[in-house]
Amino acid sequence: MRLGEKCLVVGSGISGISAAGLLEHMGAEVTLYDSNGKLTPEQMRGKLPAGSKARCVAGELPREILEETQTVVLSPGVPVDLPLVEALRKKGACITGEIELGSSRERGRIAAITGTNGKTTTTTLLGEIMKAHLGGERVFVVGNIGNPYTLECEKTGPDTVTVGEISSFQLETVSRFHPAVSAILNITPDHLDRHHTMEAYVAAKERIAANQTKDDLCVLNYENSYTRAFGERCPARAVYFSSARELEEGYFLRGSQIIRRFAREERALLDVRRDMKLVGTCNVENVMAAIAMAEGLGVPMDTILSVIRDFRAVAHRIEFVAAKNGVDYYDDSKGTNPDAAIQGILAMDRPTVLIGGGYDKGGSYDTWIESFEGKVKWLVLIGQTREKIAACARAHGFDKIRFADSYEECLRLCTQLAEPGDAVLLSPACASWGMFQNYEERGDLFQAYVRALTEE
Repeated sequence: MRLGEKCLVVGSGISGISAAGLLEHMGAEVTLYDSNGKLTPEQMRGKLPAGSKARCVAGELPREILEETQTVVLSPGVPVDLPLVEALRKKGACITGEIELGSSRERGRIAAITGTNGKTTTTTLLGEIMKAHLGGERVFVVGNIGNPYTLECEKTGPDTVTVGEISSFQLETVSRFHPAVSAILNITPDHLDRHHTMEAYVAAKERIAANQTKDDLCVLNYENSYTRAFGERCPARAVYFSSARELEEGYFLRGSQIIRRFAREERALLDVRRDMKLVGTCNVENVMAAIAMAEGLGVPMDTILSVIRDFRAVAHRIEFVAAKNGVDYYDDSKGTNPDAAIQGILAMDRPTVLIGGGYDKGGSYDTWIESFEGKVKWLVLIGQTREKIAACARAHGFDKIRFADSYEECLRLCTQLAEPGDAVLLSPACASWGMFQNYEERGDLFQAYVRALTEE
């Protein structure tokens, strides 16, 4: 980045605002742009740090700004194949993203986590392990988890670790991003409305390790065909974990125990039933990934296991909310795709009234419906995908379906359908867009409703 370089930040959300602030700190001339014509430059300017001199533009981007732009920083929600981005690329502008920008200022080690599901839990857990090892002031947890990298990168130093949750959208714009330790937890169909093909989605995920070498570590799920295959061509040293079989080397589940085996020596690390507060096979895999990454960063095993024993589920991920009138309520609003939502169903040990539906990301619901057997007694559907999901369910022989026209109606209906001894599970298998600002709002409203229920 040269002093006075003309930079265009596309998107005025938290990622774009923090990127604009860092660019100004680096001496760039910044234009903050948002295609939403309903915004005003004054509204955008109000989000920027005090003293910012960034130019703010909403609606259509003036031709003269396009022509003068040298570097473009895309927010994660901005597709890389937009006509505007293509035009900027064609004129020779450097196209990058907030993660790449933040990592260019990184002075410590990076631990980066991606995957279709489990990213937030694994990132949060690894962050807690690193804080227990190094102290909270030397660990930064950033990325798709909600804390922009560009807000923290200037605080890093030779003795710090940055733990990043990195989405496929963010990985599309990395070029020199180089984690010391990375992980791809799993890859299943998701975001095909954005990436268009499964091949493009997989390629985006694999970019997390593109700049790693054999001196680095990449943690991979042996039970996922995409990640297992990637291990054979991964530029880093691949270490596997498995919840379904014993591995010659790596971390695996034997009965209820997580086993570590390397160089023909093995150690039983913990009992997942006794020593974990998390539930579900998906969380066993997340814990194994966090153990492998923490070991790769030099954390003593006793420290790792101590943190795991006290670690609770992250908000909105198979989170127990309350028991009301003999019914247990679980918030899995972060189950925003069918594969993630399957894990929520598998974690239930009683008849379940399931809330599904939302924004259509272009995926299939067959495997999700197939996981209902013996678990789901009623499916209550809302949102854009409700007819599509209902048709899929009926094709699989499941017809205990109810529609709701609003979220409030949906929640009331679930309460009426659930009987003592049942569970009500919010695990929609769809994104929240269109009805809610994000999955957090969807989960928060669910929790508020449940807590307001009176005991009869």
